[in-house]
Order: sequence, then structure tokens, then C-alpha cells
Amino acid sequence: MNISIKPQELPLVVDLDGTLLCSDLLLETGVAFVRQRPFGFLKPLGWLARGKAALKQGLALSTDIDVTVLPYDRHVIEIIEAERRRGRPIILATASHYSLAERIADHLQLFDRVFASDSEVNLSAHRKRDLLVSHYGEQGFDYMGNSNDDLSIWASARLAYVVNPESGVERRANAIGNVEQVIRSNSSRAKDKIKALRLHQWMKNALIFVPLLAAHQMLNPVLFLNCILAFLFFGLCASSVYLLNDLLDLTDDRHHLVKCHRPFASGRLSIKWGLLVFPVLLFYAIAGSIMFLAWQFAAVLVAYYILTLGYSLFLKRYMAVDVIALAMLYTVRIIAGAAACGFELTFWILAFSMFIFLSLALVKRYAELWDARKSGRTEKTRGRGYYPSDLEMISSLGASSGYLSVMVLALYIHDQAATGLYTRPQVIWLACPLLLFWITRVWMLTHRGQMHDDPVVFAIRDRVSLVIGALFAVVFLVAA
Repeated sequence: MNISIKPQELPLVVDLDGTLLCSDLLLETGVAFVRQRPFGFLKPLGWLARGKAALKQGLALSTDIDVTVLPYDRHVIEIIEAERRRGRPIILATASHYSLAERIADHLQLFDRVFASDSEVNLSAHRKRDLLVSHYGEQGFDYMGNSNDDLSIWASARLAYVVNPESGVERRANAIGNVEQVIRSNSSRAKDKIKALRLHQWMKNALIFVPLLAAHQMLNPVLFLNCILAFLFFGLCASSVYLLNDLLDLTDDRHHLVKCHRPFASGRLSIKWGLLVFPVLLFYAIAGSIMFLAWQFAAVLVAYYILTLGYSLFLKRYMAVDVIALAMLYTVRIIAGAAACGFELTFWILAFSMFIFLSLALVKRYAELWDARKSGRTEKTRGRGYYPSDLEMISSLGASSGYLSVMVLALYIHDQAATGLYTRPQVIWLACPLLLFWITRVWMLTHRGQMHDDPVVFAIRDRVSLVIGALFAVVFLVAA
């Protein structure tokens, strides 16, 4: 006796990567592995030599992925919940490793059954189709997917649900003739890519012009052009670093109240895009530097990238080391400007830079801890070496460092280098109260919880800071 199954009782089979999840778990576990085990890069190569299934298992079992903060597609979840209320069985069928799939199913509590890859079988494309057909028969299920691998499965399904399709997939799916719905809920936009590149952070690279200003050579067309090129290449390098840093910090960012909205953390921008773009930017930055500027600038650029990578992987986790590294990253921009112009940096400019940028690095850390304390948290901040209770000590250290930069400036006024560069070096004394006021104001705003940007970016956007900067420049012009 044949028992007919009502259409609404046919199972709805849902893919995971790119469908239910606005990401790819293979790439998620890959970048997590690099973040958690940066010196274990040979292991994935060994797993891959045994096949893609072995690679997925190795990465899944060797990394700590928090499935509670992964970027799930809310629209897909709403469809699943509606179908569950109708009484339909909901099946999760994914090429991701079963350990992750089971954890996701336990977290979401939406699925009646889970099919996933194991150490022997990579459950994708025809393998997934054959498994589903063996359980439910031809046309015995509806399928929700997004990629070319899903085309053969849609061909054996009763109805096809196409979610945020990859390029060309929608056309091929329509050719099959059973597309019920095309869901577009997570298409990346140009502004997401621009945000990921953090072009606004290029303003920090204005520090490259400091050596040119200090040497009174701003009107030299050759040196000015060198600084323009240095600004461009440093910006490309910095954007490459920002992309890589965001990929490595996915889990930490998803636990942050603000950073969880970043393009990669939120799933609006694919990890694949970031992995393709960051090396291209780095290549153009290094190649352009070698072709058009002195080799010393290219060397500084490489040093900056290595230091930034070290900061992302290790240094940011350690108290005090992280802010010193941040101060060095600011100072490297001044060193890069000197290298581009062929200048030797003086003791004074290096000492001033280190103290002022250490103060600003502590401002950045204070602002993060202030948000944590405001949220009522008392435990160590995720991915950092500080507790919210450290706020008072950080403010003390930061303000002291800022005031030390003023002392360096005051001592510079009576140095032989200053008397040789300026006709009226005593006028530079007027810059000291301006700097004292600015540092005090920055720390007061930070203490009040009003520092929401990187402090250098804040200074370039803040009207009062711009006025102080203009007065600062006037003082040095009069001193000249």
C-alpha cells in the first residue's frame, strides 16, 4: 500500500555555508587556525594532502569556533521557523564537518536531522544529492542553497530555494525549472568594501609629511612628490593590514558591541574577498615602493607590515606591550616619511613621537575598557590583557606620557638643532601650552566616554583639535 506524502510534509533541506550562514565554515576555521596557531601552518597542508574532508575535519577539531556569534541569515531562519510551524521536517545538509554542524544545530534548535561531512566523505554536490535521494527519493524534498555545487541537488529536488546566489547560479537554477523563491538578503555593497579597507584611516598617513615639515622642505617639489607617493603606498599597505587584521579577529569582533557590525564580522562581506584582496594590495604597495622610492622606504613598509602582523597575532594580548607596539606603529609612519625623503631623523622627533603616540595608544585602550565597565563587565577584556578595573592606572600612564612629550618639545627649544633651523626659536614656547591643552582635553573627553574613534582620526576630524593644530603651525611659522 502506497502512502502519499503531502507537499507540506516533504522535508525542507537547508545548506549551511552561504545559505543559513553568511559565511563559509572552511574559511572561518582556516583563519581561526592561523589566529590560534600561527606557527602550525604546515599541519593544514598535511590534512589537505589526504583530501578536502580530512582538511575540514582537521581544522574543525583544531580550532575554537564560537557558533553562538556566527553571522546567521535572519531571513533564512524566519523561513525555516515558518515551515516548522507548518509541521515540515527541517534537515540541515552541509559539506562542513559534522562536529560544527551538530553544534550549530544544537544552538539554533531548528533541525530534525543533520547530514554533514566526516573524515572520509566531503558531503558536497553529487554526494549530497545521492544521500538526499537515497533518504527521500527524487523530488521528495525541497532544497535551499546558493552555489554551483547545489545545482545537481536542485535538479533532484521538488522545489529550489536560491539564497544570495553566487555569480551565474541564479540563471543556471532557473534553467532547471523548479525555482520557488530567490532570496537576496546579504549582498555586499561597495560601501562595505570601502569600510573594510578603512580608507578614512589613511588620514593617519599624514604623519609621513612630518619630517618634510620639520626640515622646512615642503616647497621642494621632488621631496613633496616623494611624500605623496609614500602616502599612497603606505595607504595600500595599511588597508592590506586592516583586511588581514579583521579576518584574524573575527571571533573577538563578533563579541564586541560595536565591532560586530564590521563587514567581515557581520557576514556582509565574504572572507574569500578579503583573502583575495589583501595580498594584492600588499603587492602593489611593495612593488610601487621599490619602483618609485628609495629602498629604505620599502624596508620600512615591510617592517610596518611585520610589526602589525605581530601585533594582530600576539602582541595585542599582552598588557603594556600592546600600547608600546601601537605607539611604534604610529612612529613608523614618521620614519617612513624620512626614508622617502632621504632624511635622518633626530633624537628629538623620535622621542616626541614615542611619548605622544604612547599617550594616544593608551587613549584607545582606555576607551575600550570604558565601554566594558559601562556594560558592567569585570572580567579581562576579550583578546586583551586588561581588566576594566585598570582604567585609573591607564589614564595616569597615558596623561603622564602625553605631558612628557610636552617636556621633550620644551627641551628641544634650547637644542642647537632648533637654533640652527629657526630664527626665533623662543617663540616655540607658545606651542607648549597649546599641546598641554590638547592632551588634557583629549584625556578629559576619553574619561567622559566621548572618545569613539581612533585618537589620531579623532584629532583630524575634531574642530577644536584642528584649530589647535592650525595655531601650532602658526607658532612654528613665526619661529622660522
